[in-house]
Amino acid sequence: MSANVYATVVALAIFLGIIAVLGVILLIFSSQSERRIQRRLEGGDVSPAEDDFANAGTRPVLQGIARRGRAIDQFVDSEGSESTRLLIQAGWRDTQSRVGYYVLQALVPVVLVGLAIAGWLFVKNEYFEPPWVYVVIAGAVVLSMLIPRMILRSIANARCQRIRKEVPLFVHLLVMLYDAGLSTRQAFASLVREGGGVLPELGREVQVVLRQIEAGADSSESLHTLSETLKVDDLTSILGVMRQVDRYGGEIREPLHDALKVIEERQALDLRERVNILSGRMTVVMITFFFPGLMLFVAGPAFVSIIKALKGL
Repeated sequence: MSANVYATVVALAIFLGIIAVLGVILLIFSSQSERRIQRRLEGGDVSPAEDDFANAGTRPVLQGIARRGRAIDQFVDSEGSESTRLLIQAGWRDTQSRVGYYVLQALVPVVLVGLAIAGWLFVKNEYFEPPWVYVVIAGAVVLSMLIPRMILRSIANARCQRIRKEVPLFVHLLVMLYDAGLSTRQAFASLVREGGGVLPELGREVQVVLRQIEAGADSSESLHTLSETLKVDDLTSILGVMRQVDRYGGEIREPLHDALKVIEERQALDLRERVNILSGRMTVVMITFFFPGLMLFVAGPAFVSIIKALKGL
């Protein structure tokens, strides 16, 4: 039997083994789901951890994979607070979004480890043999656990930047609504009802706070929770002013205007810094690509004429 045929047979055996293991896992999850349903019919209690994804509207297979992904995520983040905060910052508050993230967390290790094993079987290289192949597989396992968290963190940071850009308009709308005589709850209701088009990201967070307030939660605590969760400095300043006025009373127009001036000055400084960095990058690009062509176009004919004159001598 040749080496290629042997490698193909081994790869097929490993693939079938992985499929068998996944089948066994799915059967275990299916049996657990049936046992939970049986306990419900018998009047038994179901723990919140087991019933976390039960109302997700997804298939039991995805629910089982999501539970495995959540176990991996809890292993990476032992405290569990960072994952919850990043999911909220990314706008993934509903169960379907969390199921998708945990499914990604569970599938990425399988894919990367499978690719590493396939590369070991089909890539014939002296540097890709044991013990180096074990190092590559271990690195694939560690990297596969971190990649979903890196993707989630990137999405959360991008959304926080979009929220930061919406803060000045949010303050202007709040001042206008407060001048009209509306309270904080009424102003938030008006923003949710009519400001969804101009505040696409921040409007969703305001809607969450409004639901909490209408459910009986303290408005100051809801605003504090929002500021601590999103971690956007400009929004934290505005919500801090609103909390102080809501707790101690007083005029809110002037404090909001003062905070808005500070925010606009800070954003102007950030914009100037970005322009300075961009101008430096454009200078490097111009010197690297544009300046040589310009020199050839301007000095090229004179240089060719000098060479021809020297040849005539």
